[in-house]
Amino acid sequence: MYLIRSEATRTGRDSPAGVLTTLAIATQTVAVIGPSLGGLLIGLGGWRTTLAINIPLAAVGLIVGAVRLPKNDRAASVRSLAVLDLPGMGAFRDHAGGAATFPAQPATRALVFAADRGDRGGWPGHPGIAHSKNPFLDVRVLGGNLPLLVTYIRSMLAYVVAYAVLFGYTQWMEEGRGLSPSQAGLAQLPLFLTGILVSVTTGRRPEIRGKLLVGATAQIVACVLLLLLQPTSPIWLLVIVAVVFGLPQGLNSLALQNAVYHQADPDRLASSAGLLRTFAYLGAMIASAAAGAFYPHRADTAGLHGLGWFMLVLAVLFLVVTAADRTLARVGRPPVEQPAPTEIAAK
Repeated sequence: MYLIRSEATRTGRDSPAGVLTTLAIATQTVAVIGPSLGGLLIGLGGWRTTLAINIPLAAVGLIVGAVRLPKNDRAASVRSLAVLDLPGMGAFRDHAGGAATFPAQPATRALVFAADRGDRGGWPGHPGIAHSKNPFLDVRVLGGNLPLLVTYIRSMLAYVVAYAVLFGYTQWMEEGRGLSPSQAGLAQLPLFLTGILVSVTTGRRPEIRGKLLVGATAQIVACVLLLLLQPTSPIWLLVIVAVVFGLPQGLNSLALQNAVYHQADPDRLASSAGLLRTFAYLGAMIASAAAGAFYPHRADTAGLHGLGWFMLVLAVLFLVVTAADRTLARVGRPPVEQPAPTEIAAK
């Protein structure tokens, strides 16, 4: 996001919609390829291969980045490295690590530790945590920017529903509907394909309020469809559920990224984009906890319906928050040109 903004400033062309659309399509394409590739890697060398593959991929990323990314002058690069908040990064890593077993408290502590920016002393009870004037997670981006804060809340709501589908609905298809893992994966394929098609079709349109309203409505419809599912539901109904969930998959993520791009302070766009992902992953943790609560023993149909009601409430809340936010109508639209003083005088 910061690179896109920097290039827009350098070239004088602020048109991020195409680039953000390409990134969204790439993300959703990987979501289709990833499970199959992960299964292949596990079959070749066990679960460790899914981690080992990141080493050569990261090396390729460094090489391509060094060759292709816009270059700063050496003095600016040295200054950037000097202000890195390494203690904040370490605190976020250490305290977020426990989120897998108990998401709320470690994740909250990680946010607080990584974002703290006091000018002296250490965190009470944690003297080893140093304060930073340039924190890893700069919560100053929220100061006085209510539309941006609402976008983060909207993101968390949207991703709770999205990840609940990936976690809870997929698990039910195997345990409640009796599909094999391969069949469950194929049944989810229309979700990602629809998301890619929607992103390609609508991505270059700059207005985002309409996309979010349609995405919110589609989430509500899809959650209602979950309540209709039974252990004997036909495959075609499962495909319809996936297609309907694919609509918000392609609309919400891209629209939220565009909202942050336009709502955030340009000087703090990197922190703002990072916080968007943080709120998305908070949604993922809530979805994971919800799946565990509604499936205490196994993913049966009663648990799916309970999860569906939970998702439906959040989807309705997402729609209400979006419909009530009138500032979204201005996001992404070109500014209205004002007549010059001479033109006004002539009239």
